[in-house]
Amino acid sequence: MIEYEQQRQRLMEYRQQLDELEDALDLENVRSRAGELEQKTMQPGFWDDAEESQKTVKEISRLKGTYEDFDGLKARFNDTKDLIDMADEEEDLSLLGEITTNIDGIIKDIEQQSLAALLTGEYDANNAIVTLHGGAGGTEAQDWAQMLMRMYMRWGERHGFKVKLLDCLDGEEAGIKSATILIEGENAYGYLKSETGVHRLVRTSPFDASGRRHTSFAAVEVMPEISDDIEIDIRDEDLRIDTYRSGGAGGQHVNKTDSAVRITHLPTGIVVACQNERSQRQNREVAMKMLKSKLIQIKEREHLEKLSDIKGEQKEIAWGSQIRSYVFMPYTLVKDNRTNFETGNVGAVMDGDLDGFINAYLKQTSREERNR
Repeated sequence: MIEYEQQRQRLMEYRQQLDELEDALDLENVRSRAGELEQKTMQPGFWDDAEESQKTVKEISRLKGTYEDFDGLKARFNDTKDLIDMADEEEDLSLLGEITTNIDGIIKDIEQQSLAALLTGEYDANNAIVTLHGGAGGTEAQDWAQMLMRMYMRWGERHGFKVKLLDCLDGEEAGIKSATILIEGENAYGYLKSETGVHRLVRTSPFDASGRRHTSFAAVEVMPEISDDIEIDIRDEDLRIDTYRSGGAGGQHVNKTDSAVRITHLPTGIVVACQNERSQRQNREVAMKMLKSKLIQIKEREHLEKLSDIKGEQKEIAWGSQIRSYVFMPYTLVKDNRTNFETGNVGAVMDGDLDGFINAYLKQTSREERNR
């Protein structure tokens, strides 16, 4: 039947991509490594070191998830193909809806697992720390920074990640001057690292009584959250630690004590802050983790041997440095300047639909690495 032949062709178009995914995942080694670690958990004294044992268990879970997800995907692919053959032979159109839905899900999962296979960086699997700053444009830019913060929060929620506001400095009239959020979930940093850069907005200003068009800028920085077991030498004398009263959300407690913490790394000028934990100690711990994450990220990116070689970045948040443009009028368009990926559905993007941009960036960088 022509209906089933169309669905069969649609499914088989992804056969090669499925096979390439299996090769890319290197499942034989993944299974072997998971087996080795499971044997390790059975050795005497394994559970005596709680921190190390938890790391091992987490790695086992990640490895098993990789091959179990692929095994399930491959089984669904083959089962759907068999179902098409059976329904076609019996000329039973009642199964067409189920088959179409199955293929939609298979295609989505192939794309998703193929994308995850591109995340091979040392910190790609880590949680992501996203920091936003309003740039040129005053209140307009501060409002834009808040819109971007919501966009990333919605992206995290759409992917089932945990989203936590660490620090926020409100704008004078509207929006935010700066904010830092933590997005917790596997590969959060690997996906969001592509968002680092300046984001440009063009729209009719809600703050302009004349209804004129305005261009605003905001900067996004994405860092991997670094685990405590990674050593990095940060000297106490290189730090200036300020405490102040929290000004954001968090209930009565945070607004009654000087629990917020701001840490300045004097050699580089890097500043991090946290105000949304309940105590000054907790805020300091989170801020120190943020500082360590930023220093390690810069050290890795610049291929530096010593921490002392790191210098604070000074890049203007203004015209000419943007990675992506969001146009709300006179037409609607979001376009990435690096990959040329674009969409006219601005509303969906601002509601967290960023996967098209992320996919295009990861695929492009993967191709560039292969061609080096």
